Amino acid sequence: MENHAPSPPRPLFVPETQAGSCPLIPDLSVGRFVFRRAPFLWTCSLVGTVMSDVPAAEEVHRSSTADSVKSFISGGVGGVAAVLVGHPFDLTKTRLQTAPPGTYTGAIDVVKKALARDGVRGLYRGVVPPLLGVTPIFAVSFWAYDTSKLLILGLTPNRTNKELSIPELATAGFLSAIPTTLVTAPVERAKVLLQVQGQGQGGPQYNGVFDVVKHLYREGGLRSVFRGSTATVLRDGPGSAAYFAAYEVTKKLLTPVGQSPSELNLGAIIVAGGAAGVAMWSIAIPPDVLKSRIQSAPTGTYSGFLDCARKTIAADGVAALWKGLGPAMARAFPANAATFLGVEASKKLLDNFF
Repeated sequence: MENHAPSPPRPLFVPETQAGSCPLIPDLSVGRFVFRRAPFLWTCSLVGTVMSDVPAAEEVHRSSTADSVKSFISGGVGGVAAVLVGHPFDLTKTRLQTAPPGTYTGAIDVVKKALARDGVRGLYRGVVPPLLGVTPIFAVSFWAYDTSKLLILGLTPNRTNKELSIPELATAGFLSAIPTTLVTAPVERAKVLLQVQGQGQGGPQYNGVFDVVKHLYREGGLRSVFRGSTATVLRDGPGSAAYFAAYEVTKKLLTPVGQSPSELNLGAIIVAGGAAGVAMWSIAIPPDVLKSRIQSAPTGTYSGFLDCARKTIAADGVAALWKGLGPAMARAFPANAATFLGVEASKKLLDNFF
């Protein structure tokens, strides 16, 4: 019988052989996760395509796809819950951040004037853009976070502990903000414009979210629609890092000895979600103030993020960068508790179908 030398091990990275497709990386299995072709271009450029030459890979692929679908759907459910609970707080924050000095005496004054003008409906002015955009925003965010965690595991194949550290969780959170901004920036641009109209003596400038988008596109094309994208990344990158890391750490702290964080009851999820929101908004307010001003100002008011920061501080002092902190923090706990409650509850429900 002829002897054959054993096949050499597959290299960690191999050269690309198909023009126009992504780089290749090896199969990687971590628990129930296996890297597959990234669904979106940004992830494709980061993690590439996974090589798979065994029949079992098809079953693994189906499982991985199901996990991605569950992350996407549950993130959207969590986002809807966040908007329904948190929009009145968000409207109050935005109006405080963008109104000329002296317009309001504080958050309570904003609420009183909104109720006097439009009733309870006034507290939900501008709610349509986030409701329309919230499913893709939160869906992409939670999907990107899960994908980023897998990316980190894939880049450290020789690790002895498959549990991500706090810095690694924060990194995954930061990365999740990059694709999410593609959806968040235009949605928040429309939302902010709808929220701030009616603050002066004139009537509403727009008749709804689609009217806003049409007006912005006519005004300056996609550049106008996506105004504030840099500020959005500068807010959501560090903010998402704190958000997801705080959630995971709080879940661990609340997990009884001998149990898994996945077994936590809904009360613990509410506490962890609320803590995540507080952690995020503790650092996100200054870039959020600048984002709101850039997105609501007439064209040409600011040349960019730094110009907005300089002009804001020159006109209103450093304290202006913290306008809206009260409403943001008041919203942070209930809205994000609702977010993670929606995410975890819908994941458990989806587990019965996938």
